[in-house]
Amino acid sequence: MGSSHIPLDPSLNPSPSVIPKLEPVTESTQNLAFQLPNTNPQALISSPVSDFNEATDFSSDYNTVAESARSAFAQRLQRHDDVAVLDSLTGAIVPVEENPEPEPNPYSTSDPSPSVATQRPKPQPRSSELVRITDVGPESERQFREHVRKTRMIYDSLRMFLMMEEAKRNGVGGRRARADGKAGKAGSMMRDCMLWMNRDKRIVGSIPGVQVGDIFFFRVDLCVMGLHGHSQAGIDFLTGSLSSNGEPIATSVIVSGGYEDDDDQGDVIMYTGQGGQDRLGRQAEHQRLEGGNLAMERSMYYGIEVRVIRGLKYENEVSSRVYVYDGLFRIVDSWFDVGKSGFGVFKYRLERIEGQAEMGSSVLKFARTLKTNPLSVRPRGYINFDISNGKENVPVYLFNDIDSDQEPLYYEYLAQTSFPPGLFVQQSGNASGCDCVNGCGSGCLCEAKNSGEIAYDYNGTLIRQKPLIHECGSACQCPPSCRNRVTQKGLRNRLEVFRSLETGWGVRSLDVLHAGAFICEYAGVALTREQANILTMNGDTLVYPARFSSARWEDWGDLSQVLADFERPSYPDIPPVDFAMDVSKMRNVACYISHSTDPNVIVQFVLHDHNSLMFPRVMLFAAENIPPMTELSLDYGVVDDWNAKLAICN
Repeated sequence: MGSSHIPLDPSLNPSPSVIPKLEPVTESTQNLAFQLPNTNPQALISSPVSDFNEATDFSSDYNTVAESARSAFAQRLQRHDDVAVLDSLTGAIVPVEENPEPEPNPYSTSDPSPSVATQRPKPQPRSSELVRITDVGPESERQFREHVRKTRMIYDSLRMFLMMEEAKRNGVGGRRARADGKAGKAGSMMRDCMLWMNRDKRIVGSIPGVQVGDIFFFRVDLCVMGLHGHSQAGIDFLTGSLSSNGEPIATSVIVSGGYEDDDDQGDVIMYTGQGGQDRLGRQAEHQRLEGGNLAMERSMYYGIEVRVIRGLKYENEVSSRVYVYDGLFRIVDSWFDVGKSGFGVFKYRLERIEGQAEMGSSVLKFARTLKTNPLSVRPRGYINFDISNGKENVPVYLFNDIDSDQEPLYYEYLAQTSFPPGLFVQQSGNASGCDCVNGCGSGCLCEAKNSGEIAYDYNGTLIRQKPLIHECGSACQCPPSCRNRVTQKGLRNRLEVFRSLETGWGVRSLDVLHAGAFICEYAGVALTREQANILTMNGDTLVYPARFSSARWEDWGDLSQVLADFERPSYPDIPPVDFAMDVSKMRNVACYISHSTDPNVIVQFVLHDHNSLMFPRVMLFAAENIPPMTELSLDYGVVDDWNAKLAICN
């Protein structure tokens, strides 16, 4: 997807409305920067505000400036007949075009955009046009979401590619590249190729295709998605020099505890303005009513909502933090106050707009508590705290607060697929393996088995989907820490089987699953075609791994839109997967994952304990960043000549 504009399909009914937010032209208040009594910067650092009366004077001056601006705007508004209140929810003041031009649809098959970047165009500047996209129907939202999915897939693939290129240069055991540095480089490369989303418009309100609760691992991720335009600053705003009336307008904020005076209460946030900090993040001087601070005050005056993204400490295999989109907030009040360090700071009261999905940050904290003390936050509904009976590395919860069904308890739990005994056990006498004592690297035999590229990075993340992955086996000399030993280590994330009104039994994770993360094996009793034919004659329902579809993710790792010399790797043909699984008596947690044609889980065939290409293990990986408590789904495929209906455990 080379397009960076907002995809709209004018043929849909109702069509999304793109409404320009051009504030009424008036005198600029860009120069109304708040001036503190002490204008010597050095004196400000050494002389913090310590007297409350002085702080009161600051507040009085600020209120005078703000009230003057409001009065001036109120007088000007009386002379603009084309100004109307657009949204009863926010009260945003905007002129509305009678017949806005329809936007081109980037999903059109006639889009002539090239699939390979042959040169580096000049980075696309951010637009000065403020718009809100409304009336997005289900089909348009699906298209927006698909555009987001593809953009994130390119970005994640590029970030991991850069990490692995650095690792190759440093060699096995060498210094690892900084993840945030490679994330920034990946973002810059995508910007140069004009692959950042929403660069041609400044969207006020919700970003189509980005949902409340979506998780990101780096600030630059937010820039790529168009959710927040600055990789450093906490307030994203349209500057006064670009605004139609010279007024800055805030569109999004990041709440990450970077200022000591922040007070985050969930639905209500006391947000501290920006500026005045030294290099160590300490408040060292007074803040000024300019830039993002003035933009927040102006957005409050106009009733323009802001997007809130929370940054939280969360140890994971990608980064030490996560950024969660928590929806839209109103700025309902602003004032000047004395901060904890004694310097003047601007404060803004943000209140969450009702009617939105639950905040992702709340879900994240809830899931974290479930892993350590589940009964403290959910005292009812648990049937079993480990249906695997210790067979998995971590317990698998069973939860049902809907009815009395306890069906998962009636099956024997299998941690791995059971193949016919003695047929596929890898024999040390005739098996070939690598001799990489420190771990597999360049030139390794196992790398050659995988078409010259090991499928995982050093965190065990799937870099690129392949027809078949050969992991290191018992004949290999590499240690357990080898990066080519991933799925054989078993379950690492906490999963929960739960009862759902929509899907019967389902599965969700209590951990954040990043794109490419290994989830678990799909386990049952493997049957040959002959055995399957006998059982189906008796009416038994079987699962067929060959039917599982991951077609939507075949472009995983395709960097042709970013790297001009990128060549899509080719892989040798493998025999068709020719076995079925009986899960009628023995199964694992994966058998409760629901079917979807829009899945968030992909299937990858893997060999590590035998050499039969026709009987690989069925491994499941996260196809995208999956927040905690989100139901997992995979595409079980379509019917074939084996059976007249699709077999799903549910």
